[in-house]
Amino acid sequence: MIAQGQQVPNATLYEFLDVATEGCAIGPNAFEVSKETAGKKIVIFGLPGAFTPTCSAKHVPGYVAHYDALKAKGVDEVWCVSVNDAFVMGAWGKDQQVNGKVRRWLMALVSSQKNLV
Repeated sequence: MIAQGQQVPNATLYEFLDVATEGCAIGPNAFEVSKETAGKKIVIFGLPGAFTPTCSAKHVPGYVAHYDALKAKGVDEVWCVSVNDAFVMGAWGKDQQVNGKVRRWLMALVSSQKNLV
């Protein structure tokens, strides 16, 4: 478990982007955790899988509902980490109507990223 204020282990995670930006294409894009977390306060929660009943009904909607309160406390981003591929996480984010409030990540190469589990 990663404690509040503890440095997050580095890994490469993937996020499906709906809109191209400078340096990022539409579709799955790789991001280094160390670069994405530098100087930021981030809430990270992990799930067993996209489109599962409890995760869809309780977990993600709870973070979306409390997004403004988290931002008011100085949180820069909210991340959802799961073992689904970036395409599935992108589709689930649309289904959950996260609208940019929760970043949807794929935990890449789970067996080699044990330090994040």
